[in-house]
Amino acid sequence: MLNHPTIQDIQEARQRLAPHIRHTPLLRAEKIEQAVGCELYLKPETLQITGAFKIRGALNKTLSLPREAMANGVIASSSGNHAQGLSYAARMLGVKVILVLPTTTPKIKIANTEALGAEVVLFDGDTAARWKKVYEIAEENNYATIHGFEDPIVMAGQGTIGCEILDDLEDVDTVIVPLGGGGLISGIATAIKETKPSVRVIGAEPALTPKYYHSRINRQRTSLPLKNTIADGLRISVPGQNPYPIIEKYVDEIILVEDEHIIAGMRALAKDAKLIAEPAASIGIGALLAGSIKIRSDEKVCAVLTGGNWDLPDLADIYKPGSE
Repeated sequence: MLNHPTIQDIQEARQRLAPHIRHTPLLRAEKIEQAVGCELYLKPETLQITGAFKIRGALNKTLSLPREAMANGVIASSSGNHAQGLSYAARMLGVKVILVLPTTTPKIKIANTEALGAEVVLFDGDTAARWKKVYEIAEENNYATIHGFEDPIVMAGQGTIGCEILDDLEDVDTVIVPLGGGGLISGIATAIKETKPSVRVIGAEPALTPKYYHSRINRQRTSLPLKNTIADGLRISVPGQNPYPIIEKYVDEIILVEDEHIIAGMRALAKDAKLIAEPAASIGIGALLAGSIKIRSDEKVCAVLTGGNWDLPDLADIYKPGSE
């Protein structure tokens, strides 16, 4: 099996997913444009069924698997949004689902996952340690494992976002994608670069977890100590093995964004676009507000807003005046 999705895989994913997910709108963000100096569009996966893009990949994978492979159940690890996407997919197919989540997962993501019928196992450890736990449980119980960013079929599901952007804004110049494990940007970059290579694809990574940024400098996958960033959905210490070569091939730039600018992005989206976005989703807007990306005034820029699942009290603290 190929370790990367092809454009055909992504097109097949579109057909497979069409009856089950939302083709999220592309929204012009005129008010934010004044602050960032370009023609700005938002791709709000915050409006997706589970409040995040992850349902695309999770559902594409489960719909692709033979029923007997999932007979005992499916299992994964996640920072929360893949958990909800996989839980939704499993419920739809009548399959048992177990999720190993970090102890730092926002309560809303845990509650939403359990509300969809999943069994949640909280585990204190980094990404590699959590996945080791997943594989141990899977082997003991004969569960099918569904990786949130290493699986090419999952990546193909996420890549459908790139197709939708090109459908709705065929003369887009630049697409900014949050960069965590790398599955999302691998799918989107494949869809865009294999359809319209002139479009610039930029990965936005938290400055506190710059694994892909340093991997590009070092010309090899580079693991870094795990630090706490407000963007919990992007908090991963090592680049994905399968996404890494795709990102090196198709992603034009990787930029780092400080937490303070991510928060500024969240505030701008709430105030000027009327969208609730979690920190990971707001990183592209934060990068633009910080002036981290070179853009022309006539450039058409699309920022992918990956999800809106964050605890309301934490959102309230961020939106509160004087909470800097």
